[in-house]
Amino acid sequence: MSEAGADGVAVLAVDRPPVNAMNVELLEQVIVAVNAVAAAPPRALVLTGRESCFSAGADLKAVPGYGQDEHRRMINGINEMAIGVYGLRCPVVAAINGHAIAGGLVLALCTDLRVASNAGQYGLTEIKVGVPYPQAAIAVVRAELAPHAARSLALGNALFDSKECLRLGVFDELAEPDGVLPRALELARGLAAFEPGAYWRTKNDMRGAAIEAMRAAAADDPLLAALAG
Repeated sequence: MSEAGADGVAVLAVDRPPVNAMNVELLEQVIVAVNAVAAAPPRALVLTGRESCFSAGADLKAVPGYGQDEHRRMINGINEMAIGVYGLRCPVVAAINGHAIAGGLVLALCTDLRVASNAGQYGLTEIKVGVPYPQAAIAVVRAELAPHAARSLALGNALFDSKECLRLGVFDELAEPDGVLPRALELARGLAAFEPGAYWRTKNDMRGAAIEAMRAAAADDPLLAALAG
C-alpha cells in the first residue's frame, strides 16, 4: 500500500500474478492491509488491481485441493475482507482496472465509488463454478445492487461488459483502461476534501445495520457448519 500523499489519498493495489486469483494467502494479505487502513485511515483510499485485471475471484486451481482448515480460512477470509473494506471509515474508491469476476467483483462492490475499465468483463459466477457465497459476500451483493441487478448477476452467472454493468448500477463510471486509476484518484481527492467525521457518520448511517448483520451471519456461516459436518 502506498503512503497517503499531500492530498491525503493512499492506494492499495492487490497484486498476485497473473490475475489476482484469491487463495488463502492473498486473502490474509489483503486483510492485514485493510486492518492497517482501519487503524490509521487516510483521508481517502483507492483500491485497485494489477495490469488489466482487478481480480478473477477464487483461485480455482488451488481451492479444490484445499483441506478443511484451508477451506475454513477461505470462508473466514472472504467474510473478513468484505466486512473490513465495506466498513472502512474513510472514503474508498475502486479503480477497477480490468476483469472483476466472482469474489473480485464482490470486493469491488465493497467500495464507495467504482470506476471500471471499459475493456473488462465482469460477473458474479459463483454458482456456475459451484462455489457458494460466504455470508458477508452475498450480503454485500444484496446491499449494493438493485434486486433486478442482483438477480441478473448472481443467478444468471453470465459475464457482462462494462456498459451493461454501468446500466445495472454496478459501476458509477467507465474509463479507458489507462484512465481508470487517474479518474479514481481524482474522485478520491474530491472525497478527501470532505470533513472526515461527517463522511463516516453518513456512511455508517447507510451501512451500519448491514455490517452488524454481516458480522452476525459470518460468525455462524452455514459453510463453516457444513465443513464441521
